[in-house]
Amino acid sequence: MMLHLLTFVACAAVAAASYANNLNYRSPSYNHPALGVAIHKVNKRHAGSPPTHASELNFTHGVASGDPYPHSVIIWTRCAPIKDDVDDNSTVSNDVPLYNPVSIQGQVVEKLPPASKAPICIKYKVATDQALTKVVDSGTAYTSSDVDYTLKVEAQKLKPYTQYYYQFQICDSDHKSPLGRTKTTPAPHDLLAKISLAVYSCSNFPFGFFNAYGNPVRKNSVDYVLHLGDYLYEYPNGEYGWGQSIGRIPLPDRIIYTLYDYRKRHATYRTDLDLLLSHSQFAWISDDHEVADNTYRDASSRLNNTEASFIEDGGVSVDQRKMNAVRAYFEWLPIRQVEMDDNLRIWRSFSIGSLLDLIMLDTRQYDRSITDLYWNTDYIHSISNDAGRSLMGSRQENWFYKQLIESSKRGAAWRVIGSQTVFSRLNESISYGNVNPLDYDAWDGYQSNRNRTFKTLYDNSIGNNIVISGDSHANWVSDLVWLDHSAYNTSTGKGSIGVEFAGTAVSSPSPYGQNITILAANNKSSLLVRDNRELQWSELYYRGYFELHISQHSANASYFGMPTVINRNPNEISLANFTVLSGANALYRNPVTGGGVVANGYLRGGKVVQTNLTHNTETGGYFISHEDVEDI
Repeated sequence: MMLHLLTFVACAAVAAASYANNLNYRSPSYNHPALGVAIHKVNKRHAGSPPTHASELNFTHGVASGDPYPHSVIIWTRCAPIKDDVDDNSTVSNDVPLYNPVSIQGQVVEKLPPASKAPICIKYKVATDQALTKVVDSGTAYTSSDVDYTLKVEAQKLKPYTQYYYQFQICDSDHKSPLGRTKTTPAPHDLLAKISLAVYSCSNFPFGFFNAYGNPVRKNSVDYVLHLGDYLYEYPNGEYGWGQSIGRIPLPDRIIYTLYDYRKRHATYRTDLDLLLSHSQFAWISDDHEVADNTYRDASSRLNNTEASFIEDGGVSVDQRKMNAVRAYFEWLPIRQVEMDDNLRIWRSFSIGSLLDLIMLDTRQYDRSITDLYWNTDYIHSISNDAGRSLMGSRQENWFYKQLIESSKRGAAWRVIGSQTVFSRLNESISYGNVNPLDYDAWDGYQSNRNRTFKTLYDNSIGNNIVISGDSHANWVSDLVWLDHSAYNTSTGKGSIGVEFAGTAVSSPSPYGQNITILAANNKSSLLVRDNRELQWSELYYRGYFELHISQHSANASYFGMPTVINRNPNEISLANFTVLSGANALYRNPVTGGGVVANGYLRGGKVVQTNLTHNTETGGYFISHEDVEDI
């Protein structure tokens, strides 16, 4: 009897450990472990049931890795039954804690798939070779319907700045996931020659294919991927993009509100082959919880905590919807827990050798003051310079300024600041008119917050700052200037404290009109450069991305445009290249920025030479492309 009891206890302990290895069962807050799953309850529900047989399972969405550290990295997969839709919201319902990452499924809603009755057992291994013979870490973990059958583990015992390969395998079978590749970061004080990053934002499924994600993989041109928000969109087909003609209808085909909705939308986006390719080959560092358009602390553009909004906009509260989105995001993205006092924190930093500190902000969800919701623009304009307004909340602001100061003190050569929205002032009166000429959803709506950032940089003599930003669906390159406070020479860049590289969208349309002509787009760009003296290059036509190549002596931003995104293809056009020399704190001019020539847009003091010379990143060849339609 005692032997049987000990055997049972031992088996239960092993099972509990296997569940615990899956980080998606944990709380995203180390300070609030109670917000994680009660693993003993999952274990009890599954007690006596053998793991689901491999013949009933699929690796449905490839593999992914993210949040690399010098000695560890997060690896991810999803292994689900043939019927893989977990259409149940009980993990964010009833009396669960606020922003609970997962709770145990309660009673099964009629007509919905039941909670899993058996665990899914997955083994994983990490090695230095593709054949996975030189294994450095391995283990076993369980997943279940409670976490949408996702699996996220921390690969450990790794060496800094080293490439690894990883794979998942269903226990007691030969059923394996695709092979993944990842890379750890250098140790904080390691010296290295160069780091290369691919920077993305704004991928909209029905507007077109995510070709931009795949091109750096085919070129093998970067070390890591950074994503600056709008990884997915919440709209139904037809409201913001028509995908039926290219087979890209976002599911579920409605505005998404529930946990199931967000899970299904993530699943839909992760069918794009180039997104799958990028996730499988590069470690990602992501931000923005992907809730809804123009979100802030208390609401979003289409939903607020009023009775009218509750009735008209989905019958869900703002906080409930945010809980749903955050839960799905934590399940589906290879992101770490963050040590924090609340579960919404996603802002964090990475020390990448002595070369750079990457500071990733949350300028959307965390604690920002009310934003431009389209119907209140006059009001937001009137308070845009109020000292009490913050884009990120007091706690994150003070953390941010401390990170800047500590980065400078530790001797990091560069500071790269990831912002979801454009940091620099951007007078867009040519589009918005003279009454409200700025984008008040970006830093222009939080000018005191921006001024406090500038004050930190100037007062502490912190140079070599690079702001990277997304959201705008256009390319912008600017000197980083505290206008009206520091003397600035637009010809030489003197007076600048850094640069900003803002990137266009992966597939979302130009802010100046879907399928705007190149001529019309470039005319708009010329006016924007005229009206913004710190702006050196504007480009409004192409969808794409940019790569940031950073060395001890310089940083180079290479911009790429997709000739078309209405079909999957490996093609791209080199649009422009910009350099910042260490210590210069402004774009390099010889005598103008960008080498004096760009392939599109408008360059201050330079010229545009359009050749349509296109690089096929799959074959390595070049050709002249002629695409009539850039996006749907």
